Amino acid sequence: MAIVHQLDKRSGITYAYESYSYWDKEKKASRSKRTLIGRVDPATGEIVATDGRRRKVAGTNSQTGEEDLAGLCEKLKKRCAALEALVVLLKEEIAGLKRAG
Repeated sequence: MAIVHQLDKRSGITYAYESYSYWDKEKKASRSKRTLIGRVDPATGEIVATDGRRRKVAGTNSQTGEEDLAGLCEKLKKRCAALEALVVLLKEEIAGLKRAG
């Protein structure tokens, strides 16, 4: 097994893959398979683990996880407040239509 670095020319990001070779009996030729490990940090040269969908692997930094949960909580609070305000406005509109009709 080897670690292979491959540059994506479109984005300019270098990715690290774990590559291993095997013998294909049907084709009678050597084949290789690659598994994504992560991105290569251009400043330090270290491999930063990713899950392959432009996201960092969960659990790599517990402090970041706590910050993410706090941010998610704030977003949910704002969304709930907006929905509650919408419910109040719709109730007032329905009451106004009943009075007019």
